[in-house]
This record gives sequence, structure tokens and C-alpha cells, in this order.
Amino acid sequence: MNYLQPERLDRLAREYVLGTLNGGARRRFERLLRQTAAAQLAVDTWQERFSVLAAGVPPMPPRDAVWRGLEQRLFQATAAGAAPSKGRLAWLWTLLSGRTLAGALAGVLLCAVVLRNEPGLVGLEARSDALPASYVGLLLDTAGRPTLLASSRRQGRQLTVKVLQPVKVPDGKVAQLWALPNGADPFPVAALPALPAKGSVTLTLPDTSEKLFFSVPRLAVTFEAAPASAGAGDKPTSEPVLVGHCVKLW
Repeated sequence: MNYLQPERLDRLAREYVLGTLNGGARRRFERLLRQTAAAQLAVDTWQERFSVLAAGVPPMPPRDAVWRGLEQRLFQATAAGAAPSKGRLAWLWTLLSGRTLAGALAGVLLCAVVLRNEPGLVGLEARSDALPASYVGLLLDTAGRPTLLASSRRQGRQLTVKVLQPVKVPDGKVAQLWALPNGADPFPVAALPALPAKGSVTLTLPDTSEKLFFSVPRLAVTFEAAPASAGAGDKPTSEPVLVGHCVKLW
């Protein structure tokens, strides 16, 4: 099997970064990482994509009750006052006891909960254990703050835009969303309505997400005098106020 075929390498790198590549397949891919710069580059690219998207997910610190519950279940002996005998392995007990290990486990549990049970954070509803194939874009303001999170199912014609930071549109202007494809001019995706301070809005796309975003690595928002029209060949007339990556999740 040719692991360096571009589409196969991209899929393997994505699954490796997500942690869904298991067993022998993961070991073979890790050997490929040590041998081939192209595989490492593919992994680095997906790590960057997911790190950008992760910045748009609000922090979810566990409650004190969660900490106590974890400690009681994992370290009942400690909770009862039992202490291990001192000796050469005392340092290992210190490392594995109390909040040190509980904190690590809580982090893993929270990540799993967010990915499986709270896909609504990125505007996607859960229909199975896996998120549906979708395009997702995270747009940042000029200060680098995550501001809008746009998502659409791969074969869908609706775009959900979640507001992470308020967007103030000047009077007499409209916020226009643009796609920035590779090697081509920007084209309009949709005019954003009056955005709420928080929450989300749903827009109708002129075509399926697959056709619109297949070769689009970035999105942008500008303030325009009127909504842009794809059929008229409209182009941005001002500098972007929001810019961000657009990635495939499947």
C-alpha cells in the first residue's frame, strides 16, 4: 500500500492527530513519520488546523464536585486515610496520587465529552458517535481573537454561524462572508444578517458546501455597502475585518 498517496496520507495524518488511528495502523504510521518528511508535514498541518479550531471552544473547568468524585473513585484508600509504605517507590505514589492523575484523567474525559456529546459548540448536532462530515471555519479579528465559527455539513446547503465575540457592523454597511480559494479570486458566500451578541444564525448557501468549499482554505468577512452577488462577479471593496481557516472534518 502506498501511504504517500496525497489523499491517503492526508486521511491518515488527520486520524493520527485526532487519536482515532489505532493498533497496527498507528504503529505503521509512526514508522512512516520517522522516515518521511511528507508524513510529518501532513501531521503538522492537521495539528495547526485543530489548534486553531480549539481556540474557539470556550473553556469548561470541572466543578469541585467532579474533582471529589474522581478522587473518591480512583483513590479510595487515600480518602480513607490509608498511606502506602515509604520506600523507593514512594515517588511513584506521589506522582500517581491525588489531583495530579485526577487532573489528567479529567482533561481526557472532558475532551471526549466535548467531541462526542457537545458538537453544538461548533454548530453541529450529534446524530451518532462520530461528528458528521462537515466544513468548519474559525474567523479571527485583527487582534487574533476567535470571533465567528462557521460550519456546514459536507453535502448541506445551510451554514451555521456561531458568534464567539460581538461583531459591530458600521451603520449603512453589511457584513459579507467571502471564500478565499487557492489560486483564484475571492467569491461571496453569504451576507451576514444582524448578528446577536452571542448565539448563532443559520444562512442558506447558493450551493452545497462540498462545491463551495472544496478548494477553499480560508474565509474572510468585510464590511460592504450592499450584499455581494456571486453571479455579478462582485469582489471585496475593503480590507477584511475577520479572517480564518476553513477545514474539512471527515
